[in-house]
Amino acid sequence: MNTEDSMGSSRLASAIVVTLLLLSSTMHASQGASCTFETFSAPSGYTLNEVGGVSDDGTVVGQLIDNNTQALVAFMRSPGGEFTEYAAPGAGFTWLWGRNGSGVNAGYYQDAKNPEHLHGFTLLGGKLAVVNYPKANNTWLFDVNQLGAAVGSFSSSPSLTKGFMLANGTYTTIAYPNSPATFAVAVNDHGAVVGSYATSINNGFLWQNGVFTTINHPLSKYGTSLNGINNSGVIVGNRLSGDRDFAFIYENGTFQYIVYPGGDFTLAGGINNNGVISGQITLKGTNTVGYTAVCK
Repeated sequence: MNTEDSMGSSRLASAIVVTLLLLSSTMHASQGASCTFETFSAPSGYTLNEVGGVSDDGTVVGQLIDNNTQALVAFMRSPGGEFTEYAAPGAGFTWLWGRNGSGVNAGYYQDAKNPEHLHGFTLLGGKLAVVNYPKANNTWLFDVNQLGAAVGSFSSSPSLTKGFMLANGTYTTIAYPNSPATFAVAVNDHGAVVGSYATSINNGFLWQNGVFTTINHPLSKYGTSLNGINNSGVIVGNRLSGDRDFAFIYENGTFQYIVYPGGDFTLAGGINNNGVISGQITLKGTNTVGYTAVCK
């Protein structure tokens, strides 16, 4: 075999190895987790808009659409299935995203009147505490951990949004370098934060002690969003697609899809410290139900 033949064979062998590795990686990334689901529907007169996080006692939070008025209101659903709707005073819409083990909810609302600013808030036993990032036009609050540290985002201009952590009255900015938008969506009791930042697409990230780690699903042509992290470091999120998104679990460098049998697609909204995942399932067309699931 001459030198050119040898080099050509070497390149071919390398290409085969690379192809096999890519196929193996793709197959590995596409594995489905084994999940046991419990589903639920919106209460009478409402439609589920989005299901957010789940607390350690199994309470799920999110947002409903009032079928009569089309108003967007927050909800809490107890482990026993009882819904409690909530609308912040003077709000055009209200949204709950997260809840800790002590029953403190985190969310945000938009003023009904101009200039319709957004305000973060915590809610405990009906008591509202508004959270506005200093000098910001808009503040989102997404989650709060057991120690009372809350995470969210703020914007002072239409072209720039940054994340933050609020702990013991002190704000720490969470902003991915050179990104126009960073959303800090969930925090565990160890101070690990997950969320997404924008480039040409959405990118998932883990942030802890000031250090960013990008976590993107390998098949995410349109982007990745990370929505929950528990104290064991298990992350849930969604692989974004052109017309639908796909839920996944990320643990120890491995992605596993969350798939509801017979559903069109499944979304993940959060995960608690007992490994219970919350989210929603589109069954057919616009027929949507919420769920909690335990996956292996």
